[in-house]
Amino acid sequence: MKLERLQTLQRQMGEKQAWFAFITSKENVFYLTGYRTDPHERLIAFFVFPNSHFLVVPKMEESMVRKAGYEGDILSYSDNENVWENIYARIPEHEPRNLPLICVEERLVSFERIRALQALDKQVSFTDCEGLLMEQRLQKTNEELQTLRAAAAFADRGVELGVAALKTGVTEMEVVAAIEYGLKQQGIREMSFQTTVLFGDHASAPHGKPGNRQLQEGEFVLFDLGVVLEGYCSDITRTVAYGNVSEQEATIYHTVLKAQEAALAAAKPGAVIGAVDQAARHVITEAGYGAFFPHRLGHGLGIDVHESPSMHQDNQNHLKERMTFTVEPGIYIPDRCGVRIEDDVVITAAGCEVMTSYPKTLDPVPVRL
Repeated sequence: MKLERLQTLQRQMGEKQAWFAFITSKENVFYLTGYRTDPHERLIAFFVFPNSHFLVVPKMEESMVRKAGYEGDILSYSDNENVWENIYARIPEHEPRNLPLICVEERLVSFERIRALQALDKQVSFTDCEGLLMEQRLQKTNEELQTLRAAAAFADRGVELGVAALKTGVTEMEVVAAIEYGLKQQGIREMSFQTTVLFGDHASAPHGKPGNRQLQEGEFVLFDLGVVLEGYCSDITRTVAYGNVSEQEATIYHTVLKAQEAALAAAKPGAVIGAVDQAARHVITEAGYGAFFPHRLGHGLGIDVHESPSMHQDNQNHLKERMTFTVEPGIYIPDRCGVRIEDDVVITAAGCEVMTSYPKTLDPVPVRL
């Protein structure tokens, strides 16, 4: 049970004079209770009142909730039960409301569940609590940072496994399989997103999908992958040369690397987030490739693989110590090649610590038949 986090939310709810908060995302339920699971179509919800709380879970998961360390009140239900009838019966046991105001995660709550909550009171209204939770999650604790560093090490290992699987004629999906099989052998149960391996021209799409394209000598290979470890995510991108690439492609690679280095140097406590993005963007634009860097510099990283802050050029918020995010500039030449270099970082008193460590030198991977 994450008592301090829960108390912070309850205090903020009190300021809003909210009746209760209805938390359903697996990430925020994990953040507040320590229990992480994918409920599929079943309801898992954390009801937080100003002075009490209860967790709704399927009966078959009740023992797992306790093993995860949650010691609070549980409302469990069987598949044949109407869980909302049980919830309606349980809510009056908790403190009476001042106003029929319910806090929800506005980007995530479904219309079906909004209607179920509206059945509690004809005058019910809603306000967002997702922003409150994301603000809490922005600066990580020492324990969280320790887990994120360990997750980053597994991301490094994933790239190692992918590079080891490269040979002429291998397909993108075969390399994906080698990465995930090797990581599962080391105890990783979940990737933080779909593992991406792209060869040559396929990497010219920033969100390209791996397929049956075969690897040829003299091409770039782009790896983008991450793992979930103890509820926290990692995310790394490396672009490697399989054999010798062209002079222009090598120039593109070194431009991206220089852009990333500029952003890393700019990332420090008090820095404007937009200025960190612009530090990388300036390098790429000056090299003549500005039109080929179509996305933000990076994104926050933690329980979600994409969370706050959004590292885009117009973000005027300031970096603070213990913020964790990715730095991932890229250049994508349509139908030819793509290069992206991404690291996971944490802001420290001295600047930023890079948690991922797979080498970024453009040393050709030996050709194997």
